[in-house]
Amino acid sequence: MTELTLEDRRERAVLCGIDTGAYDAESSMEELRELTRTAGADVAAEVLQSRESPDSALYLGEGKLQEVLDFVRGLENSPDAVDLLIFDDELSPSQLRNLEKRTGLRVVDRTMLILDIFAGRARSREGKLQVELAQLQYRLPRIGGQGLALSRLGGGIGTRGPGESKLESDRRHIQRRITAIRRELKQVEKRRSTLRSSRARRGVQSVVLVGYTNAGKSTLMNQLTDAGVLTEDKLFATLDPTARALRLPSGRTVMLIDTVGLIRRLPHQLVEAFHSTLEEAAAADVILNVCDASSPECDEHLRVTQDLLSELGAAGIPTIPVLNKCDLVVRPDLIPATKEKVCISALRGTGLTALLEAVEDALPGTRLRCTFRFPFAELARVSELREDGVVYAESYEDDGLVLDILCSAALAKKHEAFLEETDHS
Repeated sequence: MTELTLEDRRERAVLCGIDTGAYDAESSMEELRELTRTAGADVAAEVLQSRESPDSALYLGEGKLQEVLDFVRGLENSPDAVDLLIFDDELSPSQLRNLEKRTGLRVVDRTMLILDIFAGRARSREGKLQVELAQLQYRLPRIGGQGLALSRLGGGIGTRGPGESKLESDRRHIQRRITAIRRELKQVEKRRSTLRSSRARRGVQSVVLVGYTNAGKSTLMNQLTDAGVLTEDKLFATLDPTARALRLPSGRTVMLIDTVGLIRRLPHQLVEAFHSTLEEAAAADVILNVCDASSPECDEHLRVTQDLLSELGAAGIPTIPVLNKCDLVVRPDLIPATKEKVCISALRGTGLTALLEAVEDALPGTRLRCTFRFPFAELARVSELREDGVVYAESYEDDGLVLDILCSAALAKKHEAFLEETDHS
């Protein structure tokens, strides 16, 4: 049997949080524990202190931090030694410096932990750029250094005296990189917008999966479309959006789009960085808000997702609460009594027919398949329809042009005097 080396040992962390009453601190700590596991570390202990507000210098109070230090020192030089402290909040630059100096351990805050997970999960060029942007935005106000002690002194006329400090140089480099990434992501966003416009012109409607991370969105995507998306029992298993054609029971085809998972108190850097991806929800025809029905936090997860959708301007879009993992629910009476909810098990494939029927009912009838008959004197009307819709067939007959086209309901009404047949499916 191969002996376990130091490199093979998983890092061990002490989790630290504060309960100010502003949110459910215990649930947040449970989430931090799962984030820590996802990042590849084991939890040695957890500390949750009740305070009116975090200490401005050390986050925890002096006494509580000393308790943590005593615990850590008691495990020194043992296989269970603690490697780092993880805090359930975003620490200020001074708090980070003070804690590392006081404890001699690596200190990671909630935002840094989530960014680390994202960095390891991103696969596409866009995903990697979005994560890098979020990391740089986080790092910029936290750049430390020795200031002028690291100055580059020149030799010769015009170069004497203190040069640019390492701190200033690093800050300028990060600013340049942020500008470059934003420029590249704007191009990505422009391509996304063009694709959305193209889908709209072709009458392709979109259904977007949103929801709390690890709720089973990727499993549902695979069940409905055979997309082959990675599924794993970890937070943020997939970051890159996936789009596949989905055929509804009536034969109508829509585009099903998966998005990055959400989380309670998602760092604002990530919301901004993944804005172009999350915008798919704001442009959707129907949103599926997927949550884990077996989680005691199911109601809260639905609310977190709905709040972010409102921030993105998607509040008015038809939204179906999809309660996944219903096969794991021990007491069905505890499932949230949400209006128009659909209960499914994506893993077992149950409830999917009801879900597809609910999607079909929720889709707005904005596009219609119509057959028009235009007299030759009215052919000028045809160009407007062609620009808006998709032509399936057209033929010239003795009395004019017969046009089979998918177009907007508004244009169908505008030219209804020449309408022969409408197919709402």
